[in-house]
Amino acid sequence: MYPNLYYAFRDLFGIEWSWLKVVQTFGFFVALAFLAAAYVLTAELRRREKLGLLHPVEETITEGKPASVGEMVMRAIIGFIIGFKIFGIFGQTADFREYLLSTDGSLIGGIIVAAAMAYQIYYEKKKKALPSPKQVKVMVWPHQRVPDFTIQAAVAGLIGAKIFHNLENWSEFIANPWESLFSASGLTFYGGLIGAAYVIIRYAAKKQINWKHLVDSAAPALMLAYAIGRMGCQFSGDGDWGINNSAYITNAAGQIEQVAPAQYQSTLEKESDYFVRHFGSVEQVPHAYYPKPAALSFLPDWFVAYNYPHNVVNDGVKLPGCEGEYCSALPVGVFPTPLYEIIVCGMFFLVLMGIRRKVTTPGVIFGIYLILNGLERFFVEKIRVNTKYDIFGFHPTQAELIASFLVIGGAVLIWYARKTKPSINLS
Repeated sequence: MYPNLYYAFRDLFGIEWSWLKVVQTFGFFVALAFLAAAYVLTAELRRREKLGLLHPVEETITEGKPASVGEMVMRAIIGFIIGFKIFGIFGQTADFREYLLSTDGSLIGGIIVAAAMAYQIYYEKKKKALPSPKQVKVMVWPHQRVPDFTIQAAVAGLIGAKIFHNLENWSEFIANPWESLFSASGLTFYGGLIGAAYVIIRYAAKKQINWKHLVDSAAPALMLAYAIGRMGCQFSGDGDWGINNSAYITNAAGQIEQVAPAQYQSTLEKESDYFVRHFGSVEQVPHAYYPKPAALSFLPDWFVAYNYPHNVVNDGVKLPGCEGEYCSALPVGVFPTPLYEIIVCGMFFLVLMGIRRKVTTPGVIFGIYLILNGLERFFVEKIRVNTKYDIFGFHPTQAELIASFLVIGGAVLIWYARKTKPSINLS
């Protein structure tokens, strides 16, 4: 596992740059997910604009206006923070993350960068300044608003993801609210999807963008973003994994090893403190005995059972010979559910890209996306570790409930789209 990019570069390239420790692997892949989604969304919006399905909106902007005091002050503040920390890093021996969150830095460096950034915006606007600023009308196309969509989705999505994660893990939140809110891990995709969707659809309505074409354009982008985001879960080991595969345990060398059921029971007893802490008792540990079948012999064992060594949440038991941070591995192999979701959602992305020119009713593509996403998540929940609710004798997880609503919502959207809008040419 690679809790942050420092460990990735060290293991892959033999390079040890301590400043890379600030770039968390999960956050890195989340950023990649947003960038990939923005690229796909922009391309699809452009395609629909060329077909005459989406249209620009006239807006009034002011040209020739000099930089305001507020703009220069804001640039100066940002520049000071950047310069204060970047120039202050030279000669530091402390852990980079501790330094970043401390009050240490270079005052002179902060002042220099603050002045440079404030002057930059002043100079740029002065070159374009007019004796009398004028109001001009411009046409803004939907694809030109993708940066706005991305920023709003990032903010609303992360807030929604955090809220839903803490609702799903309420006891952990109550025990340590500060860490739960501001930790680098602990994000629920559906919370992010709901939060981002609400904000973006409201923004689209304000900018007179047809919401059906917008969500259809976003469907492949969202599926790709989900697959990439799950890479962050898999490569960092953020705790979002499956139940125990009781056919595999972690041996004395810290490696996954296939064993008989009796050896699995011995491991439960040996590491009972760990399992009781997580599940209440050894008897309540969820598991499934699944040795790798002969048909999958070409795959490594970690495809069906993985112990997530050096995971970012430091969950498990100590690895032999490991010192420092991130020295834990799970005592029993678990189903690597993020890996399965990467594969399935990557395939679904290709499916959505393949049918987007053939499905001619606006809104249907997004309905298909909701159904595919809901089905994928509903079934993967069967082998995931998650908080379960007690509803009239049923014990679904939060994700299973939302996934069910997504499937139903997708079917309703397809019905509504076909009923209210005739087919159009998308090729």
